[in-house]
Amino acid sequence: MTAFWVVLVLLILLVVGIVLYGVGGYNSLVRMRNLVEESWRQVDVELNRRYDLIPNLVETVKGYASHESGTLEEVVRLRNQAAGMASGAPSEQRAGVEEQLTGAIRQLLVTVEAYPDLKANTNFLELQRQLADTEDRIANGRRYYNANVRNYNTRIESFPTNFIASFGKFERATYFEVNDAAVRQAPKVSFGNAPAAPSVGAAFETPNFSARAGTQDALPPVAEPTQNGQAFGYQAP
Repeated sequence: MTAFWVVLVLLILLVVGIVLYGVGGYNSLVRMRNLVEESWRQVDVELNRRYDLIPNLVETVKGYASHESGTLEEVVRLRNQAAGMASGAPSEQRAGVEEQLTGAIRQLLVTVEAYPDLKANTNFLELQRQLADTEDRIANGRRYYNANVRNYNTRIESFPTNFIASFGKFERATYFEVNDAAVRQAPKVSFGNAPAAPSVGAAFETPNFSARAGTQDALPPVAEPTQNGQAFGYQAP
């Protein structure tokens, strides 16, 4: 009889232990999923801020280099395409468009090397500085988000947490990656004796994450364009 009670108590403790482990594992997955979603919102804030800066940058460049219409229209096209995909969770398709947009902006900033008056324009320098700061936060936020995605995906695929993930319908999160090595490198843009401004993408190697959710610096006034800005077909994100 004594052995029976010992076995019963052990079984009860085992069941209680399994239940407590299941509850703890479920709550842990919820916290990790929420962290992934929050870190993505940080990236999305900065991506939308970039959409707001690009039209001003294009209009300023257009005022000095209107015949660079091909480069300018490509930047605007990719900006509108990315802004149209801004709602919802990250996807490989959106990551690809954002990667192309980053490359187009890099090319635009390299192009201005041929225009000394534009490089000395204070409005352009301020826009370039704000855009560089935004690119820094996007790069840092992307790495922070991808690190959280990696931890979360590893957890839901590991034994025995995978049983809890299957029961709770936890799904794998999507990475937001840049695969083009050229986009990961900072462009070498020289502004001569003009006030130094950070180069776009220069913080792709910065280890710290510093995205500010919901904050935005004041935008400088747009320079007077030489053409009608509507020809570039801006769309609100």
